[in-house]
Amino acid sequence: MKESAWGWIDENREHIVGLSDKVWDYAELGLVEEKSMRLLADELEKHGFRVERGVAGMPTAFIATWSNGEGPTIGLMGEYDALPGLNNKKVPWKEAQRGGAPGHGCGHNIHGVTAVSAAIATQHAMKEGKIKGTIRMYGSPAEENYDGKVFMVRADLFRGVDACLSHHPGSLNTAGLSSSTAINSVKFHYYGKTSHAAGSPEQGRSALDAVELMNVGVNFLREHVIDKARIHYVIEEGGGQPNVVPDYARSWYYIRAPERDQVDHIYTRILKVAEGAAMMTETTLKVEFLTGVYNTLPSKALSGVVVANMRKIGAPTYSEEDLAFAAEIAKSFPKEQKVDNLRKSKIPNPEKYLDVDVVTDILDPWNEGEVSGGSTDVADVSWQTPTMEFGTAAFVLGAPGHSWQTVACSGTSLGHKSLVFAAKTMAGATLDLLTKPELLAEAKEEHAKKMQSRTYRCAIPDEIGPPLEVAKTAAAKLG
Repeated sequence: MKESAWGWIDENREHIVGLSDKVWDYAELGLVEEKSMRLLADELEKHGFRVERGVAGMPTAFIATWSNGEGPTIGLMGEYDALPGLNNKKVPWKEAQRGGAPGHGCGHNIHGVTAVSAAIATQHAMKEGKIKGTIRMYGSPAEENYDGKVFMVRADLFRGVDACLSHHPGSLNTAGLSSSTAINSVKFHYYGKTSHAAGSPEQGRSALDAVELMNVGVNFLREHVIDKARIHYVIEEGGGQPNVVPDYARSWYYIRAPERDQVDHIYTRILKVAEGAAMMTETTLKVEFLTGVYNTLPSKALSGVVVANMRKIGAPTYSEEDLAFAAEIAKSFPKEQKVDNLRKSKIPNPEKYLDVDVVTDILDPWNEGEVSGGSTDVADVSWQTPTMEFGTAAFVLGAPGHSWQTVACSGTSLGHKSLVFAAKTMAGATLDLLTKPELLAEAKEEHAKKMQSRTYRCAIPDEIGPPLEVAKTAAAKLG
């Protein structure tokens, strides 16, 4: 039945690529991905999926379900949010298409369409082969900034799912076993009192002073947290002009660590620093907790299923035009950066890839026990059910993530071939899980062992909903 699913993807390749390119063009920020969500949800409805829109309090979240009778339920996850300020033309150099507009610097135009096309291809094979079971595709907004899947987990929307698959475009073809960092996303609002900064400074209470003092305190705190913790911030609002003492200022923090309880500990200390800054400046502090995410529990059993399907399909082949495009992209960053990235990844035989722009190898995972610096809301799903997010090569090896280079690749042939390869891989793995109960049993047993000493409690308090207004305001600023 895999050949049936893969044949459907080949026959519909042009349409699938067209969907991805439309999402690339839309390039909508998290929680306002209205056109992207509608495009993908409508596509699934056309193929007989029952679609629930606006789930978990998010207008751009959806679940699409199709069942062929009693059997396993396999979840497929897709994202479609873009990043601010990364818009670029489909060229191998930096040239904005619309200055300051969002762009798909993480390839989520590919991400969402992978899951949609894999779901429909699997449905096609299930009908033809009379395979029992249920496919549930999760349209997941705002992974980049507001962690939409966490709200979906909190709403108990993954109940009854036997395993989940997700695909993220990258620069390697593998189903990695590294974890990710847990994270809190928090804004700190300070309120003071305006006055003339030269004529009557003693009457003012500077909210900007509070923000800066908090930043200084946190930077001193870095010496006293675990090595693998990461704390980063921006000052979103800092006043109007120098001769007015600012009565309002705001910073936005990400606090990361390898384990959820480590984030909780560091966050408690940061709250004390924030309160201290308010006391020093006689300002008022308001803490706005946006989202909190867990660390990933990767599934070794599902990794094996995914990599086996990759090898069965075979990696894409690239034309001279593809390779010339990639080579031009590679000129935009120093080779030393590529060497550093390869070392950081701990990939076996890194010297093999020093002069490679597009990787065609299919790699067994080598990174079990490692922790990546980034975070993802896929992690919270991994605490609910066996979960694997795999990667396929869409980007030039060594190019930075969240960059114009990845925007360009995501909308051109490199991204298209990654998409088709990933959709076939996801469909093949889903069919294995539906038809080979021993694979699903192995994944469930592994997951149960990992959860023996762990308890999940959503990091976002019940009274906090998705930050819809924050998202709308951020999108409005970009027009």
